Amino acid sequence: MFERLLEGVCLLLMVSLALVVVGGVLFRKAGAPLVWYDEVASVILAWLTYYGSCLAALRHAHIGFPKLVQSVGPEFRLPLLVLREVFVIGFFALAAWAGWRVVVVLDGFSMVSLPWVSRQFTDSVIPISAILFIVAELLSFPELLHGRNTAGDEAQ
Repeated sequence: MFERLLEGVCLLLMVSLALVVVGGVLFRKAGAPLVWYDEVASVILAWLTYYGSCLAALRHAHIGFPKLVQSVGPEFRLPLLVLREVFVIGFFALAAWAGWRVVVVLDGFSMVSLPWVSRQFTDSVIPISAILFIVAELLSFPELLHGRNTAGDEAQ
């Protein structure tokens, strides 16, 4: 269910990005450029990157070193996997905290081209995606422990 949610969010963001960019180009060609489409497209692309990384984490498709873990003896695999998870989850917990601090600081700021859109809304992707990344790591960790091959492991 979590994977389907992330897939839906990423699909919605990709379609939205395509519509905004194509619409912006068409309006510009028609001689009536949209003043907001560059900024909105940048925000959507950032959101797609952050939420897409959560989906990649769930599928073990992010950058990793599965061959390194496979090359060590079985007695070292579990400690290496646990250490990896501690570092990754620790990093994203820190990112969530720092992202939340940024969102708090942005109170009262808005987008340049759309002043009614709060920067807190646009930048909330940082703490939200960091928490989702942690959830993805926790959900996929049992598969990693059992040594099941995933799309990311096969590609590397």
